[in-house]
Amino acid sequence: MILFQKNIHTILFLGLFVMIFHACERPISADAVPASFPKNGEVFIDGFSSGLEYLPFADSYFEAFSVDEDTKQDGTASMRFDIPSVGDPNGAYSGAIFPDYGARDLSEFDALVFWAKATKAATLNEVGFGIDFEEDAFSVSLTDLALSTNWRKYSLAIPDPSKLTQERGLFWYAEGPEDGEGYSLWIDELEFISTDNITNAQATIANGDDITIGTFTGTTNPISGLSYFYTDENGNEQKLNIAPAYFDFISSDPSVATVDENGNILALASGTAVINAKVGDSFADGSISVQVGGNFESAPTPQQDEADVISIFSDSYANKPVDYYNGYWAPFQTTTGDSEMINGDNVLSYKVLNFVGIQFAVNVPTIDVSEMTHFHADIQPLQGIQAGDFFTVTLLDAGADNTIGTDDDSTADITLNADDLSLGNWASIDIPFSSLGSLSQRANLAQIIFVTDGTIKEVYVDNVYFYKGDDVGGTSPSQSAPVPTQSQNNVISIFSDAYTNLSGTDFNPNWGQNTSVSQIAIDGNNTLLYEGFNYQGVAFASGVDVTEMEFLHIDYWSANASNLNAFIISPGPVETAVALDVPTNGWHSIDINLSEFTPVDLLDVFQMKFEGNGDIYLDNMYFFKN
Repeated sequence: MILFQKNIHTILFLGLFVMIFHACERPISADAVPASFPKNGEVFIDGFSSGLEYLPFADSYFEAFSVDEDTKQDGTASMRFDIPSVGDPNGAYSGAIFPDYGARDLSEFDALVFWAKATKAATLNEVGFGIDFEEDAFSVSLTDLALSTNWRKYSLAIPDPSKLTQERGLFWYAEGPEDGEGYSLWIDELEFISTDNITNAQATIANGDDITIGTFTGTTNPISGLSYFYTDENGNEQKLNIAPAYFDFISSDPSVATVDENGNILALASGTAVINAKVGDSFADGSISVQVGGNFESAPTPQQDEADVISIFSDSYANKPVDYYNGYWAPFQTTTGDSEMINGDNVLSYKVLNFVGIQFAVNVPTIDVSEMTHFHADIQPLQGIQAGDFFTVTLLDAGADNTIGTDDDSTADITLNADDLSLGNWASIDIPFSSLGSLSQRANLAQIIFVTDGTIKEVYVDNVYFYKGDDVGGTSPSQSAPVPTQSQNNVISIFSDAYTNLSGTDFNPNWGQNTSVSQIAIDGNNTLLYEGFNYQGVAFASGVDVTEMEFLHIDYWSANASNLNAFIISPGPVETAVALDVPTNGWHSIDINLSEFTPVDLLDVFQMKFEGNGDIYLDNMYFFKN
């Protein structure tokens, strides 16, 4: 079953059937003349143009399409699409492609135009061209197309017509019910034309932003945020999602990173390379600074005894069988990737992430985790984190009927926010089920879903498991903080086993605080513990110049704090607080831009301070620069 919903946030169970056509390959003669293809832009004008086929997506309503001679914008007939309602046994959505496998030369056209109307005001999920179930090299899609009960004309620009000399995918669409109810829509006068009414065209990579991603030698990373903006003949600003093949990518240092024909960044050697792109003769907005590290740092090694663990994905344990680690839930999911081996370590590598699901429910049994006390996962973002970014894990139990999508399902969300995440660092979720009240049963767990809504597009995920711990209430960390990955040359360390720390630091100066301070070992790693916390100071032996640094990094963990502020202090004293999110779901890693501590004098930082309550675990406190 494929489930469609408007303004979808999480899709629980989707599928897409892809039909594959095979062609025989023979050696090409040196005297061969390139074949020419008809320059026919007609798709549907009162009927199918020559060679056109109708191929619906699997699990869609196969009979959705018909030729309607009663309702038309012009001529004698139009294309009619009947969208089913939610729960329709014949299919819960309508979607298909219209290919011509003889191919067309569309290089003299610059837009696909058509007229459309519907039985009610609606929003068509996706419409486009370039999908043929073969290469889909030059796919284009327009999402959320507003329909009305009157005929309206629409235009989809061709980003670079010179690329389309042998195009097979002439049209495609995908649409689900509106507020659960089906309806009908019509499309007429569908054709590729040459027009002067496409203006203000501008392509983007990385959504038009200048972003930074971290990766490692020998890895591939697809370029995301590939779009094409323009103004149509009605003066409406439009945005197309377009395939990498429309772009010519340019690397500032091809010895460090290049881009292949599929839009994948290939990390070749340690260093930094900036990726820009052109569509036709025009540069795209946006760039990607690729920071390639030499060695991949694995996630922290789990410490739980295997007898107390039910593992979904980890090299440390025997994993339960799953239906898949990426269900490719079409058509809304953009996420690619799956299990990947990096330097001998299996990780889940997800690219172009908006949402993705791990499922164990159809071809394998659901999993009973009712005797477990905690859920654990490690997440590493591979791009710079911006305010508003998040990573949500949804746990879904199928209920007593053991069937996804019925009334007895229950779910719970666990969210890491921007302050919990940083480029190239592992963030650990380690959360007790006691804090997930909405997950009303755990005897038939069926899915684990990762959602970013595209705010974070590239991540590694590892060590996804459930465990039974002695600390059922989750009042102390079960494992040490993530291991830092910055080079010692770019770090001024205050407290960390990973670096050489400033000498002479007093971690418990007598400032009249109530806090009890101790240093404890967690998995053999030295960790600061503040118990009965109200405030606590850290005094350096002398003032420290951190003007060449960019960030203050802190790893912290608390199950019972309701507020926590971090300060750096220069003489005066001059101090500024930055609020940290508490309580935490496992270890939280934060990189605080030093500009947030203005007006503290960064030439002479001589103290730190924490204020709050509860019990706080701290590790890996250091200043660093990228």
